[in-house]
Amino acid sequence: MSKEVYSMQWETVIGLEIHAQLTTQSKIFSGSSTQFGAEPNTQASAVDLAMPGTLPVPNEQAFRNAIKFGLAIDADINKRSVFERKNYFYPDLPKGYQTTQLEQPIVGAGHVEIQLKDGSKKTIRIHHAHLEEDAGKSLHEDFHGMSGIDLNRAGTPLIEIVTEPDMSNAEEAVAFARKLHGLVTSLGICDGEMSQGSLRFDVNISVRPKGQEKLGTRTETKNLNSFRFMEKAIKLEVERQIELIEDGGEVVQETRLYDGDKDVSRSMRSKEEANDYRYFPCPDLLPVVFDDDYIEAIRATLPELPEARQARFIAEFGLSEYDAGILSAETGTADFFEATAKTCNDAKLAANWVTGELSARLNSEEKSITSIDLKAEQLGTLISRIKDGTISSSGAKKVFDALWTGEDSNVDNLIEAKGLKQVSDTGALEKIVDDVLADMADQIAQYKAADEKKRKKLMGGFMGPLMKASKGQGNPKLFNQILAKKLAD
Repeated sequence: MSKEVYSMQWETVIGLEIHAQLTTQSKIFSGSSTQFGAEPNTQASAVDLAMPGTLPVPNEQAFRNAIKFGLAIDADINKRSVFERKNYFYPDLPKGYQTTQLEQPIVGAGHVEIQLKDGSKKTIRIHHAHLEEDAGKSLHEDFHGMSGIDLNRAGTPLIEIVTEPDMSNAEEAVAFARKLHGLVTSLGICDGEMSQGSLRFDVNISVRPKGQEKLGTRTETKNLNSFRFMEKAIKLEVERQIELIEDGGEVVQETRLYDGDKDVSRSMRSKEEANDYRYFPCPDLLPVVFDDDYIEAIRATLPELPEARQARFIAEFGLSEYDAGILSAETGTADFFEATAKTCNDAKLAANWVTGELSARLNSEEKSITSIDLKAEQLGTLISRIKDGTISSSGAKKVFDALWTGEDSNVDNLIEAKGLKQVSDTGALEKIVDDVLADMADQIAQYKAADEKKRKKLMGGFMGPLMKASKGQGNPKLFNQILAKKLAD
């Protein structure tokens, strides 16, 4: 059965659970460093492993970060926050339990609004967000027939954000994931580096016949760390579930893993329920209580958020709602755009380059704008050289490629070295026009016999030979002016 028929007979229901690593210098219950990239097992203390005689001490910054998130999504902030132990046995959890929140999480119900490609908007409800500690990491690549365990991540502070099942397809889920990424990075509570595991998405997916109210059996695909993988994993799982039901089978509630390199998913284990974890209040941690003054003091520190930034970009730079939305979504992109626009003094050209050439390169190489060597000032200078006629748009793309690969960091040096500087000497350009037109008598006659509308189309036929004769270095704008004058004589 085709995918089109699927979409007619079935509807998809999606909810997300997002683990965001909080930007703290130390772990949630110990003084161990949270810095990424350290040698395995060099940042795990006795407290992180719950060795006998140790007691956890809550990290206030983790609470502040969680409250910031709650305020940003207009959520209820629970003034009394309690920790539980979630018991399970896995090699990367040497404690035998995870300290987390269940009954009284720090952030209650809230909402996030997303905008879809067709311009429509949808509100995604947040059920709650709770604080918890991360587990360690199992390593398989470097061990033959065995697994290694790195406990550096054990005890790293996380906020787990749980949505209601409000999304109906991959586009909505990815739009929400991108919006959330922009929100937590704008707040400064998470660096958003998905390749490093700082932001991980678990996707709960079920299907049901259209018009049915009862939810279907859901599966959970865990630890998706890119928007592209999320989109592919959702589409793959929806197709799998529908095909299974259509063939007379039943969907089993389970946890699945997605392999982005092979574009396949596989069953990991049967899905646990809350009672399987035997939650109970953590005996080592007292409830944490906040008052209104504490929460309001945190509210006063909130930075400019994506929606407010979008409105400012529209008002200040005259950008379209679409362009302003893309540029304001994440702090890194917004800062890069503003610095580029300031350098070239042309916000619209800066927006075109950031959303066009730069965005395409970032997507193709799966990089974040904060991880690249290209500087906003370099791009701004390159745009300035297009504006002042030093270089053509096509030549600018060659310079951009060289800047991207680090061939040279100086825009003007690259223009000179690659011979891309446009000829703007009107005397030299006029001679080229005369030489080219001398061999185009038929085209000139056809142009002069044509009406005004057709002449505009025929004009393009002269530009190709002119650019070829100038070895691509003639200023197109000046060529057009000289050509129009010559053809009018």
